[in-house]
Amino acid sequence: MSNDGANTIPLLTPHKMGRFDLSHRVVLAPLTRQRSYGNVPQPHAILYYQQRTTKGGLLISEATGVSDTAQGYKDTPGIWTKEQVEAWKPIVDGVHAKGGIFFCQIWHVGRVSNSNGIIPTNVSYSDEAFQPNGQAPVSSTDKPVNSVHVAKFTPPRRLETDEIPLVINDFRVAARNAIEAGFDGVEIHGAHGYLIGQFLKDKVNDRTDKYGGCLENRCRFALEIVEAVVDEIGADKVGIRLSPFANYSGAADSNPQALALYMAHALNKFGILYCHVVEPRTVKLGEKFETAYSLGPMRDAFKGTLIVAGSYNREDGNNAISSAYADLIAYGRLFLSNPDLPRRFQVDASLNKYNCETFYIPDPVIGYTDYPFLSSDI
Repeated sequence: MSNDGANTIPLLTPHKMGRFDLSHRVVLAPLTRQRSYGNVPQPHAILYYQQRTTKGGLLISEATGVSDTAQGYKDTPGIWTKEQVEAWKPIVDGVHAKGGIFFCQIWHVGRVSNSNGIIPTNVSYSDEAFQPNGQAPVSSTDKPVNSVHVAKFTPPRRLETDEIPLVINDFRVAARNAIEAGFDGVEIHGAHGYLIGQFLKDKVNDRTDKYGGCLENRCRFALEIVEAVVDEIGADKVGIRLSPFANYSGAADSNPQALALYMAHALNKFGILYCHVVEPRTVKLGEKFETAYSLGPMRDAFKGTLIVAGSYNREDGNNAISSAYADLIAYGRLFLSNPDLPRRFQVDASLNKYNCETFYIPDPVIGYTDYPFLSSDI
């Protein structure tokens, strides 16, 4: 951001994140857009990400599958095949050409999937199944998703203890592939009730092996993935996203504060670059609630950069930065609908309204790259 007055706006002050010199604190949150046909990133994503790139700005890619069993949504990208890696390269190059810093969010949906064509209706799905060969989705448990916000998913199959290293290796390979594609690093998706969250949360994880029961055991899967990814690409290129206080897809915990603090301390041992945490106030997708919980204790415990997300606006974000509650703020729906969001924050311009109806449609332009920019004379 080049405005001389920008430094008076907390969100537009620089931040040193490891070896990365960020020019401002406004981060593009990982946003599923469902426009990667056949799980392969498409050329139209070049413009989408470039529109939201500023020199020295951090972007986190849409959630990207680590394997053919990791999928739960139509037309989400993957990074487990050579074709996918090659398709990501021009997208990453487009971000780098404008001076942006680009991390790939790698994920496995676990039980939030189906193999028989019974499809949830809260976002855009087709009538296809997502699991190869019609197999059951894998999870920490064999309990199906129990959530009023989605229709029925296929009941999952509990991963055997000796299968877990194979899934961990999928994350390792995905991280390696992301670096090959040119990404600056990866964000491990441990939030929102997907596979890692299904191990972390005691309302889902009912295992009796070394990956279940006590807090240490429930966190083991997540931390072994972190260790594998750090070993593969280096701690200075690794972040993780967590939502200890949320209950997405029925993944809740009886003591989220203890879970948050345990993970913060454990992550310090690996020296990873950042932790990206979903606000306790957004325990349900896109809705704010009053809560007694705060990320303050986690903020105090974690030694790396802390990114926070959860229905932030300009004022909230400035307050969070100026009070040292967080280092960076991830914006989702506002950045989706305002490709020049940092500039709008800079001049305190009005914001485009987002249209939820076009978030997940497959159109390569509508609701994707057609949101207007501020005129150049503002």
